[in-house]
Amino acid sequence: MSKHIAIGVDIGGSGIKAAPVNLKTGEFADERYRIPTPQPSTPEAVGKTVAKCIAKFEPSRKTPIGVAFPGVIQHGVVKTAANVEDSWIGVNLRELIRDYAGHDVHVLNDADAAGFGEYRYGAAHGRDGSIFMSTLGTGIGTAMIVDGTLVPNLELGHIIIDGHDAEEYAAESARTRLGLDWDGWIAELQKYYSEIERLFWPDMIIVGGGVSKKSHMFLPHLTLRAPIVPAELLNGAGIVGAAAAAHAECVKEKARAKENAKLAERNAKKAAKRGEKASDRG
Repeated sequence: MSKHIAIGVDIGGSGIKAAPVNLKTGEFADERYRIPTPQPSTPEAVGKTVAKCIAKFEPSRKTPIGVAFPGVIQHGVVKTAANVEDSWIGVNLRELIRDYAGHDVHVLNDADAAGFGEYRYGAAHGRDGSIFMSTLGTGIGTAMIVDGTLVPNLELGHIIIDGHDAEEYAAESARTRLGLDWDGWIAELQKYYSEIERLFWPDMIIVGGGVSKKSHMFLPHLTLRAPIVPAELLNGAGIVGAAAAAHAECVKEKARAKENAKLAERNAKKAAKRGEKASDRG
């Protein structure tokens, strides 16, 4: 597999999707492969399914592989699980996938993956500063990229506005659940994004999720300091972002290994000189 290719996997409540991604363009290098999410979605069942998705593309040992998961991921460990079994909490996702796939992977939250994908190849491509990504769906997923660095696990869909969890009123699902017309929902979105601006002062806001296809119905009616634009990668954002994040992590790991090797070499030379001086004194 080409050195310019990484594999992205997006674990969802209904389907597990994967594709090789061209790291130069952010486009799929082959057709997306999808397997329905096992029910019940236990760690073992999902781990085996992810392994099948990865094996489909026959990656080499050096191919970066990223896996996006619908929950908070801290140091490879699942801390929350929104659309999968509660038995996921406490599971080391990175080790689980490695055991089933026989390949090391980089794991991250699915909203973080989507945001990173939009930063690298989508609506925020080439932009510096603070980029805030939100996905409006059943809930509100969020991500923040600051000068190219992802700030992980920001659960900003759950900030409290008017005494309520924000996604109860501003998520796309609230529009149907609460019987809101477009004007009513826009008013809730205005409250939400105004609060995000008050707290974080982003330079750009990106809106994803299925409703972003109808962005002309609501984005032009929001009054904000920062430009607010629809996501460009649509349903591919998680796959693309996971692949890009895995590649970025591989680059960092190689740089760390190189720096550690240099440090060890310098320390060895210093130790040798100290040994020579001690020998001369003796």
